[in-house]
Amino acid sequence: MSKSGQKCVLVIDGALPAGVAANTAAILGITLGKRFPEIVGPDVADAAGRVHTGITGSPIPILKGDRALLHDLRERLCTEEFSGLLTVDFSDVAQRCRVYDEYISGAAAASPEEFIYYGLAICGDAKKVSRLTGSLPLLR
Repeated sequence: MSKSGQKCVLVIDGALPAGVAANTAAILGITLGKRFPEIVGPDVADAAGRVHTGITGSPIPILKGDRALLHDLRERLCTEEFSGLLTVDFSDVAQRCRVYDEYISGAAAASPEEFIYYGLAICGDAKKVSRLTGSLPLLR
């Protein structure tokens, strides 16, 4: 994601309890790291020579939305206009599962309208990402 003209944001439901919001951001971040390993910089050493594992080299703002906005964003991200953006979602369907196979079967049984999104990661063309999220406040 460090390429010029690219942007990545997280949009989290601001009504979530702090622990669920933090878990949502962590899950989205792990998936982004898998999809874009180049986003993580090299390990660094401090003055004493202790190594600190590399972290993201690109800013990833965490923005605030609500349940309706997240659902609307997810629907818009399924349109041709935004088809080139990477979308990662974390929902109630995923959160209530203990093993991944439960998520696979739960998602297959749920219609798109039934998903309650806790958060989205949106990455790609900066203009498109900004068009979708530019007016959203930071999650604080």
